[in-house]
Amino acid sequence: MLNAVERSTQPGATGVPQFYIAATSSLQERRPRMLKHGDTFAVFDHNGDVLAGPSTPEGLFHRDTRYLSHLDLSINGQRPMLLSSTVRSDNALLTCDLTNPDLFDGDRLLMEKDTIHIRRATFLWRQTCRERIAVRNHGLAEQRVRIAIRFACDFADLFEVRGSSRPRRGGMGVPDVGPDRVTLRYNGLDRVVRTTRLGFEPEPTALTAASAVWEVLLKPHEQVSFFVDIALDDRVTDHSPAPGFMRELRQARRALAASRSRAAGVSTSNSVFDETLERSSADLYMLMTDKPGGPYPYAGIPWFNAPFGRDGLLTALQMLWSDPDVAKGVLHFLAATQATEEIPEADAEPGKILHETRGGEMAALGEVPFRHYYGSADSTPLFVMLAGAYLERTGDFEAIRSIWPNVKAALAWIDRYGDRDGDGFVEYGRRTDEGLANQGWKDSHDSVSHADGSMARGPIALCEVQAYVYAAKRAGAALARRAGEDALGDRFERSAEELRVRFEAAFWCEDLGTYAIALDGEKRPCRIRSSNAGHALFAGIASPERAARVADSLMSPQSFSGWGIRTLASNEARYNPMSYHNGSIWPHDNALIAMGFERYGFFDRTMRIFEGLFAAAAFIDLRRLPELFCGFPRRPGRGPTFYPVACAPQAWAAATPLGLLGASLGLRFDPANRAIRFCRPSLPAFLDRVDLRGLALCGSRVDLRLTRYRDSVAVTVIGREGDLGVETVL
Repeated sequence: MLNAVERSTQPGATGVPQFYIAATSSLQERRPRMLKHGDTFAVFDHNGDVLAGPSTPEGLFHRDTRYLSHLDLSINGQRPMLLSSTVRSDNALLTCDLTNPDLFDGDRLLMEKDTIHIRRATFLWRQTCRERIAVRNHGLAEQRVRIAIRFACDFADLFEVRGSSRPRRGGMGVPDVGPDRVTLRYNGLDRVVRTTRLGFEPEPTALTAASAVWEVLLKPHEQVSFFVDIALDDRVTDHSPAPGFMRELRQARRALAASRSRAAGVSTSNSVFDETLERSSADLYMLMTDKPGGPYPYAGIPWFNAPFGRDGLLTALQMLWSDPDVAKGVLHFLAATQATEEIPEADAEPGKILHETRGGEMAALGEVPFRHYYGSADSTPLFVMLAGAYLERTGDFEAIRSIWPNVKAALAWIDRYGDRDGDGFVEYGRRTDEGLANQGWKDSHDSVSHADGSMARGPIALCEVQAYVYAAKRAGAALARRAGEDALGDRFERSAEELRVRFEAAFWCEDLGTYAIALDGEKRPCRIRSSNAGHALFAGIASPERAARVADSLMSPQSFSGWGIRTLASNEARYNPMSYHNGSIWPHDNALIAMGFERYGFFDRTMRIFEGLFAAAAFIDLRRLPELFCGFPRRPGRGPTFYPVACAPQAWAAATPLGLLGASLGLRFDPANRAIRFCRPSLPAFLDRVDLRGLALCGSRVDLRLTRYRDSVAVTVIGREGDLGVETVL
């Protein structure tokens, strides 16, 4: 997923990779409408209906279960015609405008098309889906209108929807039908009763366990409204659907606005880029779910509406300059769910950081291993990296103090469990056949190979994981010294330097001018040109001389498509621009590489990546960068080629514009001296000006204007609350 992580294990007896997400239809073709609040999300078609089919993600889902599998509206027995369909810019409300088709009785025209206008307005709030259906007669004559809603609930586990088969399922309970309410129940094999309650107002003319019908006589220009609420499990509404609709819509919009208000505001001289930023921000805060320790960005919709360790960590790192509270929430949640014992079936070991957690029936029964699953090699070092970066950004050591034991446990896991054979590198290899075979961010079954295309056999030591471990140990050293444990800090610093030397010796491929993607189980380097090497720059492990050569390799025509850097260079054996990890382009991958380029002073290359991804976003529906797109070369006048089942929105893709903007501006924070620094700030050619509002540090805020003059950027303070200093370092 960010992950499609569960797409990643080796093919089983059927030849289908384990936990494979079946691609029987293209999400890009369907372009579904999506809403989310907390652990609940919904996927509708353009009419606002739910017409779920095999391996299609439409439906109303809560905690990895589909509580509503069918919902369709008809007028006088016919499906309405679509006029328009859109989700508000803040992601709070789906609005669908529809009208009647020509309605006949034999050869006699009963109602001419476009006589009746139907507006459906739908939103999610606290485990409830609320809908208002406004019906207006625009004709000159009275019209008899029959509005019918059909519905069904299959209570399918999300992994079933994705294509997994189950030998047994639970059973449906007896429907409970009242004058204006229907309750449908599923008795799960996990002994959990899951409930969908549908309420209707006004009371339908006819109501069954599968449909509600209203029949009305509409005068010319008269409008009537019908309300439907769909409450899940123990969600009990204290008011009827009609007044509840407006009350809870206001609450939903205010909650989204309040969460977004924490972040620094950004506006620019480019209206299209502003739209891209607005969409990214709206998607990120829709994906945020409040946890006891703070906000956590769920990975993506439709397949990954759950906490993922790697995804949350990398999303928080990209957002850190703008909204450090997200990093704080991620750190506290992952500390609270850190493994404390060895559980082979969950790939759990003491100190290891969560890969993902799921709440559905199949996870509870162990039919999939993801109830609390730890099968990622990189979440643990990334956790320490984020802890160090958060302290550097905010100076908030009290937040770090509360998780300092977890940070030390994570660093202990790296040396004890991560380094399986004692060679100084962190390797992965699943401890159960039910777990993930590849446990880096490129987790598909064919993502790690040798130059001849043969698959690498594990345990595998990934290039970027060693880079993250290096950065984690350096962060651990700084945190230890801040905690007054200087000797421990010195040990972490020495260990990081020793790893850097070993890494250069084992991973560098002189003839390729880049780092190998991995070492296989026999310590043979997998000598292929991949985007993984760019993460060595992001984490700072690469020597300056070799960093320059890696940058050259990544920006060569074989790797850089014009839209972004491919996951695999086009001259490699397994290159396929339509693959998941062997030639596609991932926005977050490019943002991390661009951040690495900025670290080493390759500002022009940062700008090229920025420009390429911005150009791609300009061609994409809603300006929404997807999880990934295909790696075909950029052609004049044409947009990027979409990947058929890419998630959108997806958190780390949505955070990409923020990561790119922070890198281009060279943003640094100095809490000890209450200063914000711009180190050699740059702006791409499509931006002449950037305004930052409410950029916060140590309880103070500044408003800034950055203006590009040819190859330089001037920084002007246009507002200040408190005593923050602002500096430009050239």
